[in-house]
Amino acid sequence: VQLQASGGGLAQAGGSLRLSCAVSGNTFNINAMGWYRQRPGIQRELVAIIRTGDDRSNYADSVKGRFTISRDNAKATVYLQMNDLKPEDTAVYYCNVETGSWGDQTWGQGTQVTVSS
Repeated sequence: VQLQASGGGLAQAGGSLRLSCAVSGNTFNINAMGWYRQRPGIQRELVAIIRTGDDRSNYADSVKGRFTISRDNAKATVYLQMNDLKPEDTAVYYCNVETGSWGDQTWGQGTQVTVSS
């Protein structure tokens, strides 16, 4: 499985960005797709995750009500719609998929999101 993330950039506080992550390769046994972020000096943290079995999603408390994770099976792509952005959302965002019975993790390259106040 390979992941290609896109959509990062610069936004003003209160603005929006949408991240995309295209998944290629062996996609038939994906259990979950998610977005993580790493802020300066802070450990990488889960932002949002969606499980492919039932499309249930979970969010970090800090982004609930502002971010939405979704996926397009036909395009094998997972999205992160980020609204009402805050400066503290500034981070490198990574997409991630969990596959197989062992829960193997695959990471995409990071995409920088910078929110100015």
